[in-house]
Amino acid sequence: MLRFFFVRLGSAIPVMLILSIVTFAIIQAPPGDYADYIRSQLMNQGGASFEQAQAQAQAYRVEHGLDKPIVVQYFNWIGGIVTRGDFGYSFYYNKPVAEVVGERLPRTLLLALVCHLLASILGITFGVLAATRQYSWVDNILSAIAFLGMTIPRFLMALIMVYLMVFHFNVAEIGSFFSPQYGGAPWSWAKFVDLVSHVWPVVAIATFGGLAYNMRVMRGNLLDTLNAQYVETARAKGLSEGAVIMRHAVPNALHPLVMYQGVVLPYMLTGEIETAIIFALPTVGPAIVGSMAVGDVYVTATFMMVLAATLIIGNIIADILLALLDPRVREIGRA
Repeated sequence: MLRFFFVRLGSAIPVMLILSIVTFAIIQAPPGDYADYIRSQLMNQGGASFEQAQAQAQAYRVEHGLDKPIVVQYFNWIGGIVTRGDFGYSFYYNKPVAEVVGERLPRTLLLALVCHLLASILGITFGVLAATRQYSWVDNILSAIAFLGMTIPRFLMALIMVYLMVFHFNVAEIGSFFSPQYGGAPWSWAKFVDLVSHVWPVVAIATFGGLAYNMRVMRGNLLDTLNAQYVETARAKGLSEGAVIMRHAVPNALHPLVMYQGVVLPYMLTGEIETAIIFALPTVGPAIVGSMAVGDVYVTATFMMVLAATLIIGNIIADILLALLDPRVREIGRA
């Protein structure tokens, strides 16, 4: 298993290099850069003439190396990462990119992991209940919940939630993780409760969508597995129905959901974009969208590389989990 892990980790290095080249080229492909954003701001809000704004924008390009060819900009950026751990400087946030990522990535990961764990546990549990009670009222209700979760857009659910909270429940603090009195305070039970009171709508919306997907997949796979020959053999040996389901059917029905973990990590980081924008939360999704809008290339490229890294890590984790779940995969790995 360790050999498999290190081989996959080593093969990820050239993949990351290729992805960095493609990502940087795609980000730079559209016309314009952050200097153009500065020019428009000077003209629209500063009252500068086009010539004055253009001169300041050109000076900004020269000062920050935006006037250099894209190849030179790429090697400056990737060279800083490899040699110094420097991901560049954010033009929009006016601070190093590492600080922007460090501020937003941990809270986004924590929020996404909570949503993912809740969606997985509840979705798999509901899927088992629906499959073992096929066509009953339990199955019908759970299937209706899954249908709503798969079809209602998250941004619409977020808009409805904001409307209800602001106009019907008079909630004033939306758009932050903490109340003002807890912003810089040390961690305590009161601060944790305050955090939960601010993020529960985002958690509820994201969990609802993920729960629906996991439940539908688990229900369909388990229904197929329950009709398999080895399950009938387990029943013929006199095992109880609960033992047949939990020891033989459920582990095999979990395979597609385990493989889904390989792509769920980057989705977890970006899947909350609509909800986070509506609730104005400072997470990864709005930072990616905002940096792309103004041409803050190094922030966008770094976040894209973070998503690529999570995709690779997620696939490695999925392979390991599948090997632990299925002995046949371990035998193939040894061969």
